Formats: sequence, C-alpha cells, structure tokens
Amino acid sequence: MFSLVWEFVVRSDKIDEFENSYGPGGSWVSLFRKSSGFLGSWLLRDSENSRRYLTIDRWKTAAHNAGMHREFATEYAALDRDCAALTEIERCIGAFEDLPV
Repeated sequence: MFSLVWEFVVRSDKIDEFENSYGPGGSWVSLFRKSSGFLGSWLLRDSENSRRYLTIDRWKTAAHNAGMHREFATEYAALDRDCAALTEIERCIGAFEDLPV
C-alpha cells in the first residue's frame, strides 16, 4: 500500500471549516473516492498544538494516486485553491510504502 502524509497549520478562525473539508466526510475524501484504489484518509490533530494537523491518504499503489491526479486534475486544483485560505502552512511530509511482513 501507498500513503501520502501532509502537515497543516490551520488558521485559528478556520478550524471548523478545515476539519469539515479534510475530515472523513469532507470534500477531499469525496474527490478521492471517485478514483479506484483509494483506501481511506485519516485526519489527525496534534495533542499539543490544536492548530496542527496531519492527513494520511491511503492508496493501493502510487499508480492509483497518480491516476487520480491525472483523471481529476481540474477538480483537484480547484479544491486545493479553495482550501488554501484555511491554512498558514501546508507541507507534504512524504510518500510512504508499506513494508512486506
């Protein structure tokens, strides 16, 4: 499996809107669900800094994620623009693959 991890520092007046957009029923998950290979998304809030969040988006493979970007590039870009005002910092921590057990 393949995971993308993002870090966000949310504007103090945009926390509810951020959680609604990035949470399990939010616009990002709705977009990702349109694509095959999407397994789920987790929204985590830092226990010491309530404005800091991580998202973990899980895909069957990196190719599935890349396919979503190709197929839904216009929708992705529009959603990214709409959500940019919610955060002070947005940073991709990295792309990770599960190790075989």
